[in-house]
Amino acid sequence: MRPIVVVHGGAGHIPSERAHGSMGGVCAAVKAGYSLLTAGGSSVDAVVEAVVNMEDNPHFNAGCGSVLTAGGQVEMDALVMDGRDLSSGAVSAVSNITNPVKLARLVMEKTSHVCLTAGGAAVFARQMGIQEVSTESLITEYSRARWKRNQEPGANPVECQMGKMGTVGAVAVDSEGNVACATSTGGILNKMEGRVGDTPCIGSGGYADNSVGAVSTTGHGEAILKVVLARHILFHMEQGRSVEEASDLGLSHMRSRVKGLGGVVTVDAKGEWSARFSSNQMAWAAACDQTLHWGLYKGEHFTEAIVQTL
Repeated sequence: MRPIVVVHGGAGHIPSERAHGSMGGVCAAVKAGYSLLTAGGSSVDAVVEAVVNMEDNPHFNAGCGSVLTAGGQVEMDALVMDGRDLSSGAVSAVSNITNPVKLARLVMEKTSHVCLTAGGAAVFARQMGIQEVSTESLITEYSRARWKRNQEPGANPVECQMGKMGTVGAVAVDSEGNVACATSTGGILNKMEGRVGDTPCIGSGGYADNSVGAVSTTGHGEAILKVVLARHILFHMEQGRSVEEASDLGLSHMRSRVKGLGGVVTVDAKGEWSARFSSNQMAWAAACDQTLHWGLYKGEHFTEAIVQTL
């Protein structure tokens, strides 16, 4: 099986001044994941590495750069799933750690649970030796400015979301044909404390099953939850649809049923892949056959480049 990694940096609107950084970020992330795969690493290794790379990049709404809650705090969610046996790990509403996706993987590998939240997740992180960091180290000037702008009298929360940075995610197939997914986010701007979106929820924020494929989602979290988007797409793939057809059907259903916009990266058990979205933009990149693919826009504004990897 040819190794494949596909990543997304979030669906929505990417301001022009941040587009270059977003594209550079997804390309760097997919290269990091692909490098592990081609060295014999597993699909889980690859998706976690790719997502860690984006959590560390302030251009994205995950890890350092996460958006802030109504009270000006950071609360992050993450998910990892292994398609070999459906092993899953997730965390929600976590603060003071640099890489929530690493903690989600530890939940998957070191506990009998699927998801740990808030204080309980923090206790587990300390038990696992994960170093705590200050909240301030995770907050960028850009995130703080957007939070303050939404506090102003007469502010329109929808307009304030237009400059959103996106949830990040990755899917992969390794040389043995195993699939995996990982997704990580800071949530939505000025959310209520304790709000949990789609990202840490199995079947919504992501799903991976060797018999079908893997999906990582991004977009309107509440809408994704209502249609269980990741598993919905895999259902269409089980019915014989291609990765692209299934992804488009899932996104179309979410738009028509609950008026939600979003995007997905998808792979199947045969090694086919796609990056599809119903929003105006989604930064994405894919690596396979020693070739890098990337894109940002769709329709008449779609752009894609293919270059040889090193």
